[in-house]
Amino acid sequence: MWSDLLAALALLMVIEGLLPFINPAGLRRTLLQVAQLPDSVLRGVGLASLILGALLLWWVRG
Repeated sequence: MWSDLLAALALLMVIEGLLPFINPAGLRRTLLQVAQLPDSVLRGVGLASLILGALLLWWVRG
């Protein structure tokens, strides 16, 4: 189980590192726009991401 968790974290780091490596200026602009969104929108996006991730994990592991 620990090896799966570490593999998932490593993959997350690779995916998270792609955008700043490929287009740092675009990432900066996007983050500035995201910083101006209301908390309710960010919470909604976070909740949707959590649910989608959990469903995807259930589907892949099921």
